[in-house]
Amino acid sequence: MRMNEAIDLADVHLSLGTGAARVHILKGVTLKIRQGEAVGLVGPSGSGKSTLLMTLGGLERPDSGSIRIAGQDLGVLDEDGLAKFRGRHIGVVFQSFHLIPTMTALENVAVPLELAGRRDAFVRAEAELEAVGLGARQAHYPAQLSGGEQQRVALARALAPEPAILIADEPTGNLDEGTGAGIVELMFRLKRERGATLVLVTHDLGLAARCDRMIRIRSGHIEADEATKVEAAE
Repeated sequence: MRMNEAIDLADVHLSLGTGAARVHILKGVTLKIRQGEAVGLVGPSGSGKSTLLMTLGGLERPDSGSIRIAGQDLGVLDEDGLAKFRGRHIGVVFQSFHLIPTMTALENVAVPLELAGRRDAFVRAEAELEAVGLGARQAHYPAQLSGGEQQRVALARALAPEPAILIADEPTGNLDEGTGAGIVELMFRLKRERGATLVLVTHDLGLAARCDRMIRIRSGHIEADEATKVEAAE
């Protein structure tokens, strides 16, 4: 693995389910993503793109093949080691926000930092909420926030540990067009400012085209890997 490669998957296979219901989702996926690169994963529903994202994020273990993230072979880590590695190096943004309803915005962002033993958890959380434009909303609970604000909190939470890699699964899927566009602008701006690697799943080809590469997935295979120039021109 070259030093500038953030993600290196080699011949990854993954099946989900049990018995007769077991389905072969990923079928020999090989993929390299450079440090600081933005990559959009696109494909029809059921193609395996979200499963691929979860696999390279260390949230699903493959049946076979290897996954190296920032030089670390995920296959040699036990569950505790994998959780600790993911907490330090990988930020995750989901379509459905996944905020803890009984915690304020500030507390939601501070959670992964506290779990990592950071003594400055609340100071960092406050700074991240300021960075996403929610400094005045940090004492609010998720139910008191709009969908766009909740996704901003989720983005702040993902970025708070200063991960080298940010993965996002349909981050605008539950938002209206205008709100989603604002989240996209914020995500790309923060990615550029921090030099992070971004991998996102989307049905929006225009959004995927803003990345450095658009990877098309079909039936568990990489069908095409296309360079784009839209984001580089901004």
